[in-house]
Amino acid sequence: MNFARAYNNWVKYRQTITELGRMSNRELADLGIARQDIRAVARNAVR
Repeated sequence: MNFARAYNNWVKYRQTITELGRMSNRELADLGIARQDIRAVARNAVR
């Protein structure tokens, strides 16, 4: 994996964590995501 792709994946990962982290527990529950699962969801977003 080249540097540009790795950097873009990292940016997408951080953006996903930030956006989901700003949501309330109720909003996350509506999406079927538990707060402790945010990092796993972000990792899956960059695959």
